[in-house]
Amino acid sequence: MHIATLLPYKEDYSPNLSGAVSIHVSNNYKYSKFKKNITIWGNTKSNKYLSKNYKNISINKSILSSNNKKYLSKFIELQKNNEPDIIEIHNRPNYVKEITDKLKSKIILYFHNSPLDISGSKSVKEREELLNKCEYIFFNSNWTKNQFFKEINEELYIAKFGICFQSTKKINVNIREKKNIITFIGKLNSAKGYDIFGKSITKILDNFPNWKSVVVGDEPREKLFFKHKNLKTYSFKDNNFILDLLKKSSISVACSRWNEPFGRTSLEACSMGCATIITNKGGLLETTKYPIILNNLNSDSLYKIIEKLILNKEFRKKIQHLNYKSFFLTHEYVSNIIDKVRSKLLINSTISINKNSKLRILHVTNFNHRYFGRLQYNTGIRINNGLIREGHNVLSLSDRDLISYTKTIGDPSGSKYLNKLIKNTIENFKPNLIVLGHADRVKSETLYDAKKTVPNLKICQWFLDPLSKQGPDYQKNKERLLDKNSICDSTFITTSPDALNFKIKNPFYMPNPCDKSLDCLKNFNSTHDFDMFYAISHGVHRGNLRQGKSDEREIFISKLKKKTKHVKFDTYGMYGVQPVWGNEFLNKLSNSKMALNLSRGKPVKYYSSDRIAQLMGNGLLTFIHKETKFSDFFENNEMIFYENLSDLSDKITKYSKDDKERRKIARNGYKKYHKHFNSSLVARYIIDRSLGISSKYYWE
Repeated sequence: MHIATLLPYKEDYSPNLSGAVSIHVSNNYKYSKFKKNITIWGNTKSNKYLSKNYKNISINKSILSSNNKKYLSKFIELQKNNEPDIIEIHNRPNYVKEITDKLKSKIILYFHNSPLDISGSKSVKEREELLNKCEYIFFNSNWTKNQFFKEINEELYIAKFGICFQSTKKINVNIREKKNIITFIGKLNSAKGYDIFGKSITKILDNFPNWKSVVVGDEPREKLFFKHKNLKTYSFKDNNFILDLLKKSSISVACSRWNEPFGRTSLEACSMGCATIITNKGGLLETTKYPIILNNLNSDSLYKIIEKLILNKEFRKKIQHLNYKSFFLTHEYVSNIIDKVRSKLLINSTISINKNSKLRILHVTNFNHRYFGRLQYNTGIRINNGLIREGHNVLSLSDRDLISYTKTIGDPSGSKYLNKLIKNTIENFKPNLIVLGHADRVKSETLYDAKKTVPNLKICQWFLDPLSKQGPDYQKNKERLLDKNSICDSTFITTSPDALNFKIKNPFYMPNPCDKSLDCLKNFNSTHDFDMFYAISHGVHRGNLRQGKSDEREIFISKLKKKTKHVKFDTYGMYGVQPVWGNEFLNKLSNSKMALNLSRGKPVKYYSSDRIAQLMGNGLLTFIHKETKFSDFFENNEMIFYENLSDLSDKITKYSKDDKERRKIARNGYKKYHKHFNSSLVARYIIDRSLGISSKYYWE
């Protein structure tokens, strides 16, 4: 288990120069239950670090190239040999893309400033990409979170983000021992309101000589100097000095003009029981439950508030007690928030890569319930059977049946209901894997939302239709496949990926699976009335022939029958003979010795319609064109390969007469198909490749 925390390039991790981010990281590291597993990476010239687990990234600086890019590149290079389970990126959203492109680690991104002011998160598109690439995003205040979700519906990403306030340690403070000290801590510039404070405090110290003021900070770019015998100014001091000062102080002022993302100074002041004056800018209001708000940003208004606190000792003590007692943002509290997210991601990581894990799988395809069992032998059912036999918890949704049943005037296609149902199912079922089969009406947006809802979710699709440019419906099938390709972690097709003329993300060849519960015949053991079986599934959804409808296969079969005399053919879906379905199909199939596996279009490497699983799986001697390259999987004593019409005719005639050899080859093909191309193996293959599990299969 390994967690790498990456600081911004210019965030110093040394005790004397550390900023709010470094202080936050170092403090929460010390209280984390993953303390032994965390390495903090950054860049500093100092030899002293805030914690022992820090590693410095040294680079050769240059004015001709980006030092920030060098820093990031070196960090990535240092992680490659031992990739962390989690990389936590602080305040640099522009680091996310390069890290996710080159490393497989899960990403937690922390925002310590307004996302709209940081490179890499300014646009809506950039922020949506961050939500997709990051496993989780922490914001240091609700104000920062609201900035991020401007023009984005945060409800869609509720499982992907949380609030992680800055924290400080709880120290015993005796309010009665506090001294007459008023503090201002931070950059001494007008954005922080130091000019307002300076004008007010000099008047206060003139009128109340028994009070003092201590200022800690600097600002080389803006020269604001205020002098008074009771005003002490320090340059930058470490955090222990600050906490000790606040412990003694009675009043603390944080009168920012700019929208503070959170406000560490006011947080620490309240934790030390100071009466704390703040503006209503940014996340300052989230630092305390009992603020004294400076509504009018001018020195006169600030003077009046400080004057009231000095003169009304009872009121001042009341505010001090309320702030101290209500403080809860301790290091332990905030570290626990972070550790809960880490634990969840680490557990999900273990599930996703464990080969023996039993997964929750959502399988969305057309199970054809609305056809009352007429289409009971389809591939979706075969794959579903395989997923269940592998021992997984499979929730099956028949998308086209749902669409058919739920059409309304307001939703004429049924698509709205389908996608809503899938969205709600994912939220409740929390699948590890979504398997899609020809699920054209499932929207990509639904799947993107699913990945936002379920950390580490994997999505894949399988596709059976021809994809060759020389095949039928090429453009339509191509568009259907590519529609969800970008969101899918893997795509499984019944054509060899290297035979395609377009690119697919993570493509894998998938054989048409047979299934022992569906393909239960052993035709090589029985006698038959017919020699050759061939069926075309015209009008799958209609269930009957469309008048005047034909394709090139009918012409081929007609020529074959004329050339192959004395061979008895049993053909369906052509010449006016209706196609056969359901159990009738199996009965007809059982009455033939041999079958032709002929798909539409020109032969393409490894492509076959799903008919081949029914033919080989039921023990018929099967003929297939040699250009399909199925000889890569089957020998000549397991399947018959033909070159052309004449060659096919000769071989059909030969094996129709040689019954002994026909039975032998059919039996061999049946055994190999059931051994290597069965639904359980194909289902396991789909899971392994989708989850990135290393394994070897016969057809690869």
